[in-house]
Amino acid sequence: MGRQNPFDGLAEFLAVASRNSVRKAALDLEVTPGAVSQALQKLERRLGTPLFHRTTRRISLTEAGEALLAEVGPAAQAIEASLDQASGSANEPSGTLKLIVERLAVPFVIEPLLPEFSAAWPKVKVDITVSNRHHDFVAAGYDAGIIIGPYIAQDMIAVRLSPHFHWAVFGSPDYFHKHGRPMIPADLAKHNCIRFRRPEKGDIYRWEFLENGQNVSIEPTGPVTVNDGELMQRLAARGQGLIYSSTYHASHRVAAGQLEPVLLDYSPGTDGLYLYFTKAAQAQPKLRVFIDACSELRRSSMD
Repeated sequence: MGRQNPFDGLAEFLAVASRNSVRKAALDLEVTPGAVSQALQKLERRLGTPLFHRTTRRISLTEAGEALLAEVGPAAQAIEASLDQASGSANEPSGTLKLIVERLAVPFVIEPLLPEFSAAWPKVKVDITVSNRHHDFVAAGYDAGIIIGPYIAQDMIAVRLSPHFHWAVFGSPDYFHKHGRPMIPADLAKHNCIRFRRPEKGDIYRWEFLENGQNVSIEPTGPVTVNDGELMQRLAARGQGLIYSSTYHASHRVAAGQLEPVLLDYSPGTDGLYLYFTKAAQAQPKLRVFIDACSELRRSSMD
């Protein structure tokens, strides 16, 4: 036989004690008067004492009922207040927002967004892992990630954060003045290329092109190899060699006249940065406000 629930009948007891009426208590509890009377009778049998004086016209507490109300009433109010507080916390953005972000997103999304976001939602702590490897997204407990579109799993919800961008080769005006411009991907064999070693995999990133309808992949050659995209661009801007990057990542240096794109006609297609998350995670208030902040950042950047 199952253990008796110690709270059985207490809600009915408190309601009747508050309203001095079984009928009014039943209306408050949205049950029938018979259900209230039955619950009270079971409680009284369990306690072995009557809790109410009953007449055809009125109902009032017995001495035992008054003693029980004095003990249970404040506790019930404390429980109700705790539940209200918990409900409020559930709807208020708080806790730790755990993110894994593509390195490309750091200067374009995280740096401009984070100060205002933290100021607006001080109860939300942000834990950011910068990485291009997102394969353990769910297992690692991340709430959301930011990555280049084609790498997002199909069961994720994705929100675009950047304009569509292309992949191209970039060099400084000084480099092109001294060494000329490659006209086709095969020309790269005659140029100094700054090679990029992917930090998470340790391999050399191959430069991808679309030539005569065919995908072409070239492993660049050159005396310098780095594993940091920002360093790669800085070296290229100083004329060290050519790099392979996105028009989005290089946009600031292109606008400043430090880098120029070539081989755009051979770009393999368009990409974009996306915020992604599971359908279940979307319900979290801390993630909802971050999604809103990212969307606002994108709107302002597109104006």
